[in-house]
Amino acid sequence: MKSLGMFAAAVGLLAMASAIPVEERADVQIVHLNFHGGPANYTLAIPADGSVHETNNDLSISIIEAPDYNAFQQCKFETQNEATLASSISDDGVNQILVGPPTPILSVSCEGMCVPTWGECYRGGQWVGPCCAGYCAANRCRPWVNPLA
Repeated sequence: MKSLGMFAAAVGLLAMASAIPVEERADVQIVHLNFHGGPANYTLAIPADGSVHETNNDLSISIIEAPDYNAFQQCKFETQNEATLASSISDDGVNQILVGPPTPILSVSCEGMCVPTWGECYRGGQWVGPCCAGYCAANRCRPWVNPLA
């Protein structure tokens, strides 16, 4: 009987906890994307909250630049036609996604966070997150291109 009372109390606590509303995080990272199609381009700034954002643009895209986010790993791009997406880095160290053959991008969704350049990718021996625009070395996110070169 005693265990039945404890079980009922535990179920009551669980019911109360599930009734508490979950608070939305206000610190969602913003992703800046620059879509290039020949001499034309357009930009989007979207939250990395997993929601789908339509581009509303029919420009055939060949390069997507992501200067402040690890878009190749953390974003999903819906294309109008079948295309291959490949990760690249521009000569000046900007993350790029090459789209081949060029095709309109219908929508994009991004999710998660990444660590900015010079931020800690490891803290106290624990992984913090992927680097937005570079690589992790000596616990810091380093830029792809040496700024002193």
